[in-house]
Amino acid sequence: MKEIHIGLVGSGWMGKAHSSALTDAQMLFGPEYGVAVFEIVADSNLEAARSAQEKIGFKRVSGDWHDVVTDPAVDLVDIATPNAFHYVVAKAALENGKNVYCEKPLSISANESRELAEPAEKKGVVNYVGYNNTMNPANAYVRELVQSGALGKIMRFTGTYDQDQLLDESLPITWRHINKLAGCGALGDLGSHLLSISQFIMGDITAVNAMSTLVFPRRPKAPGSAEMADVENEDIMTFMAEYANGAVGTIACSRVATGRKNYLCYEIQGTRGSVRYDLERMGEVQVYFQSDDERDRGFRTVLLNPRHKGYSAFQPAGGISIAYNDMKILEVHELFAALTQGAPYNCNFEFGYKIDRTVAAVLESARKRSWVTVK
Repeated sequence: MKEIHIGLVGSGWMGKAHSSALTDAQMLFGPEYGVAVFEIVADSNLEAARSAQEKIGFKRVSGDWHDVVTDPAVDLVDIATPNAFHYVVAKAALENGKNVYCEKPLSISANESRELAEPAEKKGVVNYVGYNNTMNPANAYVRELVQSGALGKIMRFTGTYDQDQLLDESLPITWRHINKLAGCGALGDLGSHLLSISQFIMGDITAVNAMSTLVFPRRPKAPGSAEMADVENEDIMTFMAEYANGAVGTIACSRVATGRKNYLCYEIQGTRGSVRYDLERMGEVQVYFQSDDERDRGFRTVLLNPRHKGYSAFQPAGGISIAYNDMKILEVHELFAALTQGAPYNCNFEFGYKIDRTVAAVLESARKRSWVTVK
């Protein structure tokens, strides 16, 4: 059994989700992969940090994140802050030789992400970005289908991630609407999750052609306030994509999609078969394989079951649903295996940088209304 001493920066919803997963991973996979020791939590809101200390069991609390990255007792710096602070905390953690677990996105710009990916590799520390959808057993299954050749030559990826959480124009401005804090709008918040699945399954995107729109350009400065403020980033983004493997794609995202709650849906079409997945129906994958008999052609539903990677940690039989936080637990298990056993992992800082440079190209394309190469 190896103890992994955790220093958490950011004690909000995501900080709690990380902490829960850090505990549950040990229970589900066993202590041989590591046991989380909650060493210190830091938050600019000291009362929030103290609340997290009480609920989660951190030994110490601070109002300054520097205390976490410089703490000699901390093995793993866990970053669960708003997007704008990922870079500065991760950079300082790397400079202090810490392993880093950073919630997505890695940063709010491709340049910042590159500045993190390069030293992370050189220092040889574990550097993990929390794109939890890559740990979904359904997406791992789809990746196996694609890489095995079962679908034939992959021709096309189409996907969208739509929510309606910001459809109410009376909702006030938050950090998500401000570029210096969020980086961009729906693309960074929602589209990046879809891009992580695309990167995980399809590989690199080489060029994009994008359009964006801002549906509600002004919002109240505070709840119920008559004073308005400018929204700085997009509500909807849509773009075409070219892949290095020769496939083409159409990808979209919206934070004002009427009626949609958590509609992350994609389809991959190959010359011998196709596959479709919808996160709102998390335990089902729609699969079609080409048949010589037209009578039997059509998609069939594959229910996730213990033979799909990761699923058996939660359920003993197929067709029993798992959920969002379970993907976080699988994420932490992979992180712990890397820390204690040197196991390989997909979502390193280089992976995060690839997503962020694609995001940068999409934003540039939307501004120019033209094709842009992913640099």
